[in-house]
This record gives sequence, structure tokens and C-alpha cells, in this order.
Amino acid sequence: MILKKEILLVFFVAFTLATFAQTSEITDLKDTSEIAEITELDSTNVSFWMVGLGFNAIDDSGTAFDDVFDVSEAWSAVPYPSRISIGRYFKSGLGVEGIFAYNKYKKGKMVDNYELTEDEDYFSADSRLSYDLNKVIGETGWFDPYVGAGIGFTRAHNNSRATYNGVIGFRTWFSDRFGLDVNSSGKWAMNPNFKNHIQHAIGVVYKFDVEKDLSKKDKEKLALQAALAKEQDRITDSIASADKAKADAAFLAQQLAKQKADAAEQDRLAQLEKEKLEAKNKIQSEIDSLDNLYFAFDSYHLTASSKSILNELMLILGEHPEMTIAITSHTDSRGTTAYNQTLSEKRLKSTLDYLFEKGIETNRIEGKAFGESQLLNECDDNTKCTESKHRENRRSEIKIVTL
Repeated sequence: MILKKEILLVFFVAFTLATFAQTSEITDLKDTSEIAEITELDSTNVSFWMVGLGFNAIDDSGTAFDDVFDVSEAWSAVPYPSRISIGRYFKSGLGVEGIFAYNKYKKGKMVDNYELTEDEDYFSADSRLSYDLNKVIGETGWFDPYVGAGIGFTRAHNNSRATYNGVIGFRTWFSDRFGLDVNSSGKWAMNPNFKNHIQHAIGVVYKFDVEKDLSKKDKEKLALQAALAKEQDRITDSIASADKAKADAAFLAQQLAKQKADAAEQDRLAQLEKEKLEAKNKIQSEIDSLDNLYFAFDSYHLTASSKSILNELMLILGEHPEMTIAITSHTDSRGTTAYNQTLSEKRLKSTLDYLFEKGIETNRIEGKAFGESQLLNECDDNTKCTESKHRENRRSEIKIVTL
């Protein structure tokens, strides 16, 4: 008798505390919902596995709702854990559960209209589909009322019976994983020869393999926070853009002034380059007017005419002490290619030696011999030409390199 009253008291106290806690939470939300910061960490468990261990009490007084609180006459219970459960719960709010319970009827108990002559065991195995009412009333975070329905199998008074089950209950959470489950299940026998009964349960539950997400309400708050943050960013960006526009205007003015100065400098340098090119072309014209240096056939000795041209070249070099030149030596096509290459090198050497002996610095003259590789006309090895035509190819050319 005392044990049954204690069990009833536990059920009543647990329900009262959970109801009070839920009311307090709603009040707190009214006070803080306008200023609370919602982040991705403020998530709730939306999909998980859960196991439970607890006590059960059987009310086998008659129909499912007769004498619900007649603990002394209607309830049967054992003083140790007598119920285990396991279930999978989904983001939609639905849950699938399997529950196994043990109990014991005391001698003298009326079961199915029969008075027991000795203590008898009670076994049940139930499956049910439950629904989290927070999906309807709004997420409370730690208080989860639910309803459910299912089918089960009960062994009582040495008889087996199948039942249709309906359940109502709630879970309240002490932490993110541990909580208390309180529920009552109505069990209607499929065989009318057996009585209906109620099974009350209370126990601890544990979640694992948890998937988290924000509630719909918190997602809306998070979206609002994001919109406010975006607007604040827009205002900040507008102020920053105005400041940047001022800075850009000042920078642009500086850049325009610099570009103007650079353009003037470029014009000055271009004019200098133009003047330098004109001067170079003028001096090159003077050198070109000296005519090319020509050598006699199969000879690398300077003629009197060639020396006269080189003397005039030295005068021009003296007038422009920074000028450097390039002298190239060539032959006609008569003779072998190797021979003509050697001949042009000798002609180049005789030309350079003359200038160096006259005091021209060696670093002011570049020289290269090309043999018969750069003929000025068609007089190659396969073409018969006059002596005057061949003479055109036996020359040394002078070009300005730097001024």
C-alpha cells in the first residue's frame, strides 16, 4: 500500500515540476525573445536514438480509464526497475519505439474478473509510433510532450493477448543527453474476453547518435538577425563608401597631376629622342656620303681611296666623341665560302688596324666579317657577272651604333 502511494506521488510531482518549468520557460521567452541573440549553437536535438530504463505500474481495474487514481486497488508495481525502451526519433517529430516491461500481480488481485490465488507475473512487449507535440505548440528546448499509438503483446494471468495501444506523456531534460520520461498507455485487448488496462511508466532516458538543428522559431530569429546585420553592414558600407569617395577624389587629383607631369616628361624625352634620332640620321648620312670601302679582287690591302674615306671618317668620329660605329666586311662570290670568309676577316682587320693606328679608341668600333653571305646583287656562284658587278660586293660598310 505504501509503495503504491509513493509511486503515485512520484508521477504527480514529476508532472507538476515539468508543467511549472514549461510555464516559467514561456514567461522567460516573453521577456527575452526580443533581445536574445540566436546563433547556430542554439540548436535542439531533431534526430536521435534513445534508450530508457525505469519503472512501470499496471492499472488492471477494468476499462482503460476506470479508477485511474485508485492506487491501492487498481495499481500493481514492483520496487525495482521493470521497464526498458529503445527508439529512433526523426526530424519530422515522429518516433518509432520498442518497449519491454515486467510486473507482478499480487495474490488476491482481480485480473480478467478472476481473483488470483497466488502471485503471477506480467510481461509486455509493445511497439508504437509517437509524435512530438513541440512540432505543434513550438519548441520548448527541454520539455517534450508527446502522443502515440501502436500495438503490443501482453502475457498476464497465464494468458496471452494482443493489444491496441494509445499513449500520452512527456520528457523533461536535465542535460543535452539525459532526461526523465513520464507516460501513461491505454491498452485495449483485441480479444473482447480480456479486459483493457493502463500501464503507467516513469524512468530515465539517454540520447545518442544525435543530429541537431535550430527550431523553426529560432531559424526565423536567426534570419531576422542576419537581415539586421546585413542592413547594419549596408549602413556601415555606405559611410565607408562616402569616406572612400572623398579619399578617391583626392587620390584621383594627385594621379591626374602626376599623369600630367609624366606626360610632360614623356613629351620632353620623346623630343630628345627625336632630336637624337635626327642627329644620328644626319651623321649617318654624312658617313654614307663617304661611300663604301672597296677592295681589289682577292686583296685585303687598303687602297688610297679607302684610306682617304677612313681619314674623313676619323674627322666625323672626332666631332662626336661619344659615338660608336660598326664596320662589316664582305667579299664577292668568287672562290670558296671558307676562303671568302677568311678574306673578309683580313679586310676587316686591315680596316680596323688603320683606324686604331690613327688613334681611334678600340671600344668605339665593332667589327664583323660576313664573307660572301650578304651579296648585294645576283652575282652568286651560279651567275656570271661583270667585274663592276662583283666589285659592288667587295666592300666594307659603316653604321652608327650609338651616339
